[in-house]
Amino acid sequence: MQKSRMRQVGALLVGLALVAASCGDDKKDSTDTAAPTTVADTTADTTADTTADTTAPAGGSELAGMKGTTPLLEVSQDFKDRLATTPTATAAALTDYNYAAESYDAVVVIALAAALAGTDGSAMADEIVGVTKDGEKCTTFADCAAIIEAGGDPDYDGQSGPISLNGNGEPLEASYGVLTFGEGNQIDDSLTTYITAAAPESAAKPLTTTDVVREGDGVLNIGGLLPQTGNLAFLDPPEEAGVELAIAEINEAGGVLGADVTYSPGDSGDTTTDIASQTADRLIAEGVDAIIGAASSSVTLTVIDKITAAGIVQYSPANTSLALVDYPDHSLYFRNAPPDDLQGNVIAQLVIDDGNSSAYLLVRNDAYGTSLSGVVEAALTAGGVEVLGVKLYAEDAPSFDAEVDEIVAADPDAIVLITFNEGSRILKTMVEKGIGPANKAVYGCDGNIGNALGDDFNAGK
Repeated sequence: MQKSRMRQVGALLVGLALVAASCGDDKKDSTDTAAPTTVADTTADTTADTTADTTAPAGGSELAGMKGTTPLLEVSQDFKDRLATTPTATAAALTDYNYAAESYDAVVVIALAAALAGTDGSAMADEIVGVTKDGEKCTTFADCAAIIEAGGDPDYDGQSGPISLNGNGEPLEASYGVLTFGEGNQIDDSLTTYITAAAPESAAKPLTTTDVVREGDGVLNIGGLLPQTGNLAFLDPPEEAGVELAIAEINEAGGVLGADVTYSPGDSGDTTTDIASQTADRLIAEGVDAIIGAASSSVTLTVIDKITAAGIVQYSPANTSLALVDYPDHSLYFRNAPPDDLQGNVIAQLVIDDGNSSAYLLVRNDAYGTSLSGVVEAALTAGGVEVLGVKLYAEDAPSFDAEVDEIVAADPDAIVLITFNEGSRILKTMVEKGIGPANKAVYGCDGNIGNALGDDFNAGK
């Protein structure tokens, strides 16, 4: 039964509930303006001693004090322990958990939607939004499936928190983790805080239904389009582990439509290659029903047309670009990461709360960077922080000396780095030129914040 077709998107809470911190993903261009979003932090006061120390840190801790945001709810030890049982985690221990919960929840929501629709065909997409709201609360696939079996209407709240998708298939309320580097250029978990952000009621969109008909075969087959290689490869292990764990637990609970869910993993690469397009073609030919990914908004924009035109659900755990908010996706594209107007406001508020009066933004020139930077710049300006410059750079630049020299000349209080893993090379240049985290307040985002950045920095990558 297509209950979700009759549901309307409820009003979204305005403001932020104090919980913890994190950052976002992509954007369309720097002319975008952010919907007003209020941010509040209910953790212990973190405004004291947040400005950068001008004395050099101990050797091997050049990044100490740098902080950044990423969509993140506090990861429970139970969830970490379960992730540790997956093939990905047993092959290499997880050190970051970025988007593991979002990937896990994407698979569970798709499976529940297929169960509710009674098909693994394109019609299951019409149930995805409804599975996340306005029904009987449940927190596991097994409990939600039992509600469906009894003729009820589940409202799944998962590992990434209450999902409550908007009518266009994206969350407009999210928890962000604020992560801070400490000794050894690794994240100091004792300093992590959380922030909950919500968009205004005006952001709510009506529910839509898919206009592409694709019949199912009774077996839910999920494909992966995740960054096994490329400049977001540090996100692949937690995302793969999340997908693997969800499928294992769904199948332990009896599967979907009377059969086990299957998984066909695949690499998304990045925008410097054609890997994503090749993977998408393969998965479409294999007849998958849904694809988890891509992690990069720019990569998603290269394959979304062919995936959704085929009547296949595309569900990203990490896309944040505003370019995807109203994209003509046949109502088949969904994401668990919030759009950049939420993340951008959270980053800007960190800069403001830390007492900085000026800032400079160094931004990768793609859908992710330009989308997020436009929101950050607007929010900083509205908050009274002078933006001294927004510098776009090419991700494949051989060096970043010229860009960093411009920041040195501008001499801002704060530097916001909207990068992927090339951020380690940028930071190396910043440290060499005396404007690293020991000398300036430096902020990152979900495209770079994590232990992988510290590892790359330490390795000189």
